[in-house]
Order: sequence, then C-alpha cells, then structure tokens
Amino acid sequence: MERGRGFPPAGWLGYARGMLKRLLIVLAACFLMGMGLALYAYLEARRDPVVREASVSLPGWPAGSAPVRVALISDIHIGGVAMSPERLTRIVAQINALKPDLVMIAGDFISGHAKGSAARTGPPMVAPLAGLKAPFGVVAALGNHDHWTGPAEVAALLGRAGIAVVENGAVERGPLVIGDDFSRHADVRATHAAMRPLGGARVMLTHSPDIAPNLPADIALLFTGHTHCGQVVLPLYGPLVSVSRYGERYRCGIRREGGRTVVTTAGLGTSGGPFRLGAPPDLWLLNLGP
Repeated sequence: MERGRGFPPAGWLGYARGMLKRLLIVLAACFLMGMGLALYAYLEARRDPVVREASVSLPGWPAGSAPVRVALISDIHIGGVAMSPERLTRIVAQINALKPDLVMIAGDFISGHAKGSAARTGPPMVAPLAGLKAPFGVVAALGNHDHWTGPAEVAALLGRAGIAVVENGAVERGPLVIGDDFSRHADVRATHAAMRPLGGARVMLTHSPDIAPNLPADIALLFTGHTHCGQVVLPLYGPLVSVSRYGERYRCGIRREGGRTVVTTAGLGTSGGPFRLGAPPDLWLLNLGP
C-alpha cells in the first residue's frame, strides 16, 4: 500500500497543520469582519439623524392659515449608550437649524425597563430639550419605556423643559389640533372627544403606530415612532425584531391608506443594544397645509 497518496509530502501531520492554519485564518477573518460590522453599527447608532421631508395636505385646514413645518422625532432613550446629553444637544441644534414651526416627540424619552429609573436617568435630557425653538412650541406623547420607568417623573421632566405632554387629550397649536393616544394606555374615545370642540386640522401623536387602523375617519394624519424602523435590518432577511403586530405595514416611513397618512420615524436612540444597521436614526420635517 502506497502511503501519503493524495496528501502533501509532509504526510498526515503536515496536512493537518495546513488545514488548521487555513481554518484559523478563516476564523480570524470572520472575527475581524464581525468586529468591523459591530463597530459600523455602533457608529451608525450614534450618527446625526437623517432628515426626511414630506408634504401632507389636511382636511379642515382653517381658511387663511399658512402652512406649518413640523419636526417629528421619537425614541430618544436617554440613559442608553447611544444617547448622551452631548449627542442630544447636537441633535437639538440640528432641529433648530431646520426652523420648524412645531416640534412633536412621539415618546420613549427614557432607556430601560426598571420601575422608578426615570427619576435617575431622565434629568440629563432636560437642558438639551429645553433648547428646542419653535413658534408653536413642543408637544410630546409618552412611550412604553416612559410608562415602565416612571410616567409622572418623565412628564415632570418634560414640563421643566417647556414641553407640553398630552395623554389621551388634545391641545391646539396654530391651525392644528393635536391629540395623543399611546397604544397600551389608550382611550381613543376620550382623545377624540377632547379634539372635537377645538378648531383646526386634526393630527394625532402617539408612540406605537398600531392604533392606525382603529382611528376615527376624521383623523387624517398620525405621527408615530416605537419601531426604530427595525433598528437592525439585514439584507435578504429584514429586521431582526418586529415590535408591531402589523409587521412591515407601519414599520418605517410614510404610509398612505385612503384618506389617512401614517408617519413612522426611526427615532434617535436605540433599545436592546447600541447598534443600528440598515435603519439609521432619522427625523422628519413635514410641511402641512390645506
């Protein structure tokens, strides 16, 4: 029997060493690629948000009222690795440079789930958010993380920043009437009733987009966040996690259904890890008019 046929002259031991060396090279290359991808996703999570623009025509626009520029943000998640007070200050300056007439924030100001932690992690966001400048002010809804970590504390902090928090109620801002409705603390009937006596075009602000199919017909525009646009979206696979029971329907961007427009922003911070891939942080600048 001829020994070593089909193997290098060094024999079995040399062949095994060669295969092990190749395997180690492949593993090292995969490790470096993984680390590079993780670093990219981390830097992507901390980048300045992409500004997306759209125009929406609304029924019920008061005669003679000028169009309104609305900046929509959400999911700040202060206290998380991806959102520092310094980054939030920089984003506020970016929003102010767009010169919006009104700023709307669709919830999840706080990172984490621990009950009572909002009082500890929330104060660093007050000074940056107090710097927002808009003639019609800033209106906010609370999100699920805010309710988990301390809704009263979050509302108080936002009040210190000069931000109006609307929960199952309504406020009037220029030619717009804004009602708030968070999907797990919702009272659509109460919100709609609060909006009814106010004049102007009706807009609803909420955290999760999942309430969209159940809204009254006269709510023509819904502003939402919550989905992070998937946060980590892989090619050919899609988002690793879906937080909407409607899947892709309201995951990201603008969706027009009949006479209603739903706008879902990717948000600014992160949840579950300081990484974004295929879903960069963004904010919307919307031109609303008759």
